[in-house]
Amino acid sequence: MVHMTTRRRSASYTQDAFFPRSVSDAMPTVVSGSGVLLLDDRGRELIDVCAGPFLASLGQGNARVIDAMARQARELSYVYARTTRTRANAEFSRTLSELLGEGYDRVHLTSGGSEANEMAIKMVRTRAVARGERDRSVVVTLMPSYHGATVLTLGYNGDDVAGSLWGDLTVEAERIPAPLTYRAPSPASAAAGSLASLDALIARVGPTRLLAVLVEPIGGQSSGVNVPDPSFIEGLRVRCDETGAALIFDEIVTAFRTGSVLAADHVPSARPDITTLAKGLGAGYAPLGATITSADFADELADTIGFTVSHSYDAAPISCAVGTAVVAEIRDRGLVAHAAEMGRRLRCGLDDLREHHPMIGDVRGRGLLLAIELVADGETATPFPAGTDPAETIKQIALEHGLLLYSRRQNAGRFGDWLLLAPPLIIDEGSIDLLLSRLDDTLAAATPTLNGALR
Repeated sequence: MVHMTTRRRSASYTQDAFFPRSVSDAMPTVVSGSGVLLLDDRGRELIDVCAGPFLASLGQGNARVIDAMARQARELSYVYARTTRTRANAEFSRTLSELLGEGYDRVHLTSGGSEANEMAIKMVRTRAVARGERDRSVVVTLMPSYHGATVLTLGYNGDDVAGSLWGDLTVEAERIPAPLTYRAPSPASAAAGSLASLDALIARVGPTRLLAVLVEPIGGQSSGVNVPDPSFIEGLRVRCDETGAALIFDEIVTAFRTGSVLAADHVPSARPDITTLAKGLGAGYAPLGATITSADFADELADTIGFTVSHSYDAAPISCAVGTAVVAEIRDRGLVAHAAEMGRRLRCGLDDLREHHPMIGDVRGRGLLLAIELVADGETATPFPAGTDPAETIKQIALEHGLLLYSRRQNAGRFGDWLLLAPPLIIDEGSIDLLLSRLDDTLAAATPTLNGALR
């Protein structure tokens, strides 16, 4: 029997028709955009503080990318990558590999980050089977963490709340504590604690069963841009080498943002076996993700049982043309170095705001991937209670002050609450200063509401 409700929404044709009403009713309708600015149907000019979900790396209306899309669509709109090759695929993969550098030689394309992470796990499983190591099936991730929204990657996320909904459908990863630095005695001690947990896990499941360790080298939304001590990444590399497991870096959020092309570049002694990219790779102009590895890794697969897993839109010509244009813009305009420079300006401004707003407990991150941790008491680093979502409150108030923020609470705030600041890589000094001014006003306006929630 189908149960019908008499309650209807006045506008129910957009994606938010499926969302909780408390969420959809507060969403703005964006009608146009230019650069880092968006305009909604109420005439509000909004700075895109998080580039959507850390995705619109070139902002709105990039002529080079739009022209590339149109040219490719006229020449060849689509063929299937499992049955054909295209020049668009070859050009993009070569361009990306050259930007990333030695060891990032082979590029497997998907439609987004969830698929890229799933492909990475399938690749290392295929290699294990080809080597006769069928017992290797254990994947290790961090708590908290985020790696995607497919059924497979949902089981790898470090999010207890999501697990309560999807858990019975998923294959759960083994999880170790993320090396969260804010409340730890030191970043090095946080790293040591996480690595000790990994050692205990390996002893429990056995080294020959370990398939992969999948981590964000610098955290995203799930940990509020936690930057671990370098010893953590180095320790992961050592343990993967000792056990024969693969080390996979999820750089879907971090790529191009942290002052280096990849976050992995900050710890060059601990290179991953596989890296995944998405979000800023297509910059919002086309769905695009990538699973990247070395020539040796790809050749081992090709010379044994091969890896032919694919989806219909993998390496789609238009997406490849977009990717080539996006990478060219990042390279030719020096946007990685620009992200480092603008990130320093933004970081200094956030540190100043911390002095005036007690709810900012910590400022952290690298380049144009930054976060402020929101606390109920700055002196004691006391988090907000589970029933109060401070980031969501600030996000709604920010709309009236000209900021479009992105916030999605995980683990019911068990590890803390934060706001991420990851604007398009093209942001300039004037827009940084305007963003900071509007954020200052937003936090001041939100303080009475949040203080009231604590009483």
